Amino acid sequence: MIQFISFAAFTLLVAVISYLATRKTNENSSEGYFLGGRSLTAVVIAGSLLLTNLSTEQIVGLNGQAYKEGILVMTWETLAAIAIIITALFLLPRYLKGGITTVPQFLEKRYDKQTKQITSILFLMGYVVIFLPIVLYSGALAINTMFGIPALLGVSQQTALWITVWGIGIVGAIYAIFGGLKAVAVSDTINAVGLLIGGVLIPFFGLKEIGNGSLLTGINTLITSHPEKFNAIGDESASIPFSTFFTGMMLVQVFYWGTNQAIIQRALGAKNLAEGQKGLLLASFVKILGPLIVVLPGIIAFHLFGENLANADQAYPMLVNKVLPSYLLGFFAAVLFGAILSSFNSGLNSSVTLFGVDLYTAFFNKSANEQQTVKAGKKFGIVLAIIAMCIAPLIAKMPQGLFGYLQEANGAYSIPILTIIIVGYLTKYVPAKAAKIGLVSGVTLYIISQFILKPYVFGAQNYPHFLHVMAALFVLNVTIMLLIGKFSPRATPYIQKYTKEVDITPWRFVKPASAVIGVIVVAIYLYFS
Repeated sequence: MIQFISFAAFTLLVAVISYLATRKTNENSSEGYFLGGRSLTAVVIAGSLLLTNLSTEQIVGLNGQAYKEGILVMTWETLAAIAIIITALFLLPRYLKGGITTVPQFLEKRYDKQTKQITSILFLMGYVVIFLPIVLYSGALAINTMFGIPALLGVSQQTALWITVWGIGIVGAIYAIFGGLKAVAVSDTINAVGLLIGGVLIPFFGLKEIGNGSLLTGINTLITSHPEKFNAIGDESASIPFSTFFTGMMLVQVFYWGTNQAIIQRALGAKNLAEGQKGLLLASFVKILGPLIVVLPGIIAFHLFGENLANADQAYPMLVNKVLPSYLLGFFAAVLFGAILSSFNSGLNSSVTLFGVDLYTAFFNKSANEQQTVKAGKKFGIVLAIIAMCIAPLIAKMPQGLFGYLQEANGAYSIPILTIIIVGYLTKYVPAKAAKIGLVSGVTLYIISQFILKPYVFGAQNYPHFLHVMAALFVLNVTIMLLIGKFSPRATPYIQKYTKEVDITPWRFVKPASAVIGVIVVAIYLYFS
């Protein structure tokens, strides 16, 4: 009973604080609803960024990979710190200077309206088809596995999945649709604190379990028993070969942290550039500590359960059940619930923003005022949430391996979008048609490469790693765009105008802080190599 009380109490606390913090925000203006009134401070930005990123698919999935491969999978966490630095130094100042609400808005100013609309549709397709249903499914699966929902309710696994998916989806939709970005960001910040505390408790109790009550003995036993698990450099057969560090890995990271609407929207809501940069760098520093939560438990599970788990993704839920005291299970369930909600409502909020700001006024109501745009966005969000909740439970009936297939499919739109953004900021004469060709060629070539040539022509074993493919296509598309810009340039150079929406004076310590974080990342790899 205490588990349910602690779960309900913490969840209710988050809801009440989020309501009190947002009740004065003007939801009828697009800036108030979509960007939290451009009032977000560094701590709120950092907390929301971290929890938006950290969800069950990452906690369970990365720990499952760590169970199989060890610490080398920490690359997804530690190299994210470098990508966040690039965003803080290069991208965010340009975003805030232009006063944009969505990334595609910049593409309209730099190229044309059609480029913006194509990009918005690509983002929405990625969220609707891949991101939102998988977040719901993976989250519901984790909750059901960890806390025995089917047995608790006396229902089948499939029925429990439907119940949990709709429970998460409805609560997440209420936060995202009716609260706007500020409600999402505030609830994220509170849950981020809880998740960090709960996440650290799992390896803490796990190491004490290994060391028979002694934390230091547990650490020493784990390292000496499995030294192969503490090598951060992966060979070519690993899921993340070391060579990918210098090709597609950083491109994927920069896209995710610097151009993915669901992530960068938090920084776009900053009250000024300095607060945005401080928030990003605070998140960057915490990401370095991320392996304690999303990698180390997987290695602990390998020591406790051996290498014979039928499904590596069971490693983390089994570890939680084994080492976490019963009086903390309710709290951890609430925190995990918050992490699932965060990814879902952040994706949903960003989808609503993209539709309302970029598509509604272009295709449905060209004369719409701000209040009508927000209202249309909310209606679209409700429909989107229902679709996602209907699709998510069906993923369980789909063929084995579809989950991984859908994750790889993200590359179809991530690299083309990153390409046109980078070229857009670094050049003045590349025209709009180059961006459209870059988007179409990027999407088409990636789909041909990964879903035709790889499985049917060359075979998965003989084909380059998908991160290498992404890097090659990035270089190819940049080259195509630059050639078009050389032989058919735009008539006038693009010059970004300062809209004066917010103060864009940089944080005075942004470069020293970035350098320190960069040195720490390099030191970590040197130590574990």
